[in-house]
Amino acid sequence: MPFTLFQNHRKKLLAEPFPAEWVGFLQRNVWHYHTLSDPERASLHDILRVIVDEKNWEGCKGLVMTPEIQVTIAAQAALLLLGAEHDYFANVEAVLVYPYDYVVTEQKVGPGRVVSEEPSYRLGEAWSQGPVIVSWPEALSGGRIGGDGRNVVLHEFAHKLDFRDGRADGVPKLRGREAHERWSEVMSAEFQHLVNAAHEGVPTLLNQYGATNPAEFFAVATECFFEQPREMRHFHPQLYVVFQDFYGQDPAVRVEAFARARAGYPAT
Repeated sequence: MPFTLFQNHRKKLLAEPFPAEWVGFLQRNVWHYHTLSDPERASLHDILRVIVDEKNWEGCKGLVMTPEIQVTIAAQAALLLLGAEHDYFANVEAVLVYPYDYVVTEQKVGPGRVVSEEPSYRLGEAWSQGPVIVSWPEALSGGRIGGDGRNVVLHEFAHKLDFRDGRADGVPKLRGREAHERWSEVMSAEFQHLVNAAHEGVPTLLNQYGATNPAEFFAVATECFFEQPREMRHFHPQLYVVFQDFYGQDPAVRVEAFARARAGYPAT
């Protein structure tokens, strides 16, 4: 599609009323939606509509693709983009959704350099030059349950943010030398802390899968930033600040305002 027609198509799409049925999907399936302000919800609506419209959505292993699946997953991905400059995940051409966890055969080199093939059971993955793949039950539970630090959609789409500069190294595109230096300083220290804790068997707020490598640390920390922001701000204040700067959001304040509203206290 020529660029001008592409722009016109997107403009026309965003000018249409947001489907009422989709609001129902968001209210039922995306816990974070309830914590957003009205302007943030409007922005989320626009971003998720583009993601739904412009990505190829494919149900795998017999899963029938539905608007509910698309909206639920796209909304969680859109949450990452609310406060930052973005390209609607231009490096995501397709989203593949399975009806359960899926199996990938991995080759492993053992003693004596003997190569064996072993099944790897997965709930999601992101390819640097390919699709995002998720399990629908995991994506749904991650959307509905807030505060547990787990969200496969946030995790895999965070990887795609990391891939924007062509490398899976836990360093997404940042603005300026100072931001890079601060990111490197904080992320390196926090990653090493998690590696040490995992090695010593010490419980941590951050999922210890993040100790695998810096790329996984970035994805795991992203889950924590949105899922357990108040805890992250308390136990990892420097990490919280660099993520706050990168994502342009303060989810801890957002969650606190939501909690006050539910308790019947006036906004501050």
